[in-house]
Amino acid sequence: MGEGEGQIAAVVLQRARAFHEKEIAQGGVTNPCYFAMDATRPNVLADRTSGRRFYIICEDSRTFRAIPSGHGSGRDLKGIADFANERQCAQNFGNALGSDLTSGGGYVTAETTTAFKGYYRVPPNDIAALIRPFVQFDGEGETQNARQRAIGGHPAVVVRNACLMKDASSPYADLQGYVPLGNLVDYSGGRSNGCTSWSPSDAEDIFRMVQTEPTSLYIYPEASDISAVARAVTDGRPPSQAGLYWNASCLKKIGTPRYWPDETLGPIIAQYAKDHPTAPSSPLPICPGQ
Repeated sequence: MGEGEGQIAAVVLQRARAFHEKEIAQGGVTNPCYFAMDATRPNVLADRTSGRRFYIICEDSRTFRAIPSGHGSGRDLKGIADFANERQCAQNFGNALGSDLTSGGGYVTAETTTAFKGYYRVPPNDIAALIRPFVQFDGEGETQNARQRAIGGHPAVVVRNACLMKDASSPYADLQGYVPLGNLVDYSGGRSNGCTSWSPSDAEDIFRMVQTEPTSLYIYPEASDISAVARAVTDGRPPSQAGLYWNASCLKKIGTPRYWPDETLGPIIAQYAKDHPTAPSSPLPICPGQ
């Protein structure tokens, strides 16, 4: 335990362990290993490497591993509400639908699905399909709408700058026989839509762990932690003096953290969506030479 790089803060470990023991006792999970995440830590360190703030803890084998993980990007609803997060540190948290925010609390891993995300170029002249796995999280309390929000974990890879390639033999071809073809982008340690994202290699290990044995994930901070730290900052006191925890470097950067509950932010997002309907997406261009 500790607050240095590669360590886990005492409160995060204690809560993650207690939550896992409760889920084991209730039969909710069967995996001896469990996960934790400290979303108050920096996503990007001073040397521009990814901060390690997602933890894989296996007490039976006495193993501990800290890996990078992204946080929710949030959104800036221009002129209405700004709850966007920068890449380095998260300031805004919440559980509102459509908020793209991380919500702290307890989750358990559920089913794993896969989705075709497109073909990507493999130098020098090959292509491959990106079939991205996704493990659904089920939550309780403040995180109980995790399934409704489609919150889970997946590798931080996506196909971008796509065009349409003719390949009628592909099982993923559209009615005209085209498939998307682009470039594979690895955004490990970047921001997400509120899901937990890992590097492809770390994700492979995690999916292997939960494939047949579900486990628990505890994400810090919860709404009560955020409110307590915000009060301490407003009062001009370091959180540690009040017996509270927040990563010091990120707190210095963000100033005051904020939690946006669904009952407050949800109607704002819904009204914004009504007033700003999403424009139809433009069709992908045909790839050169097709």
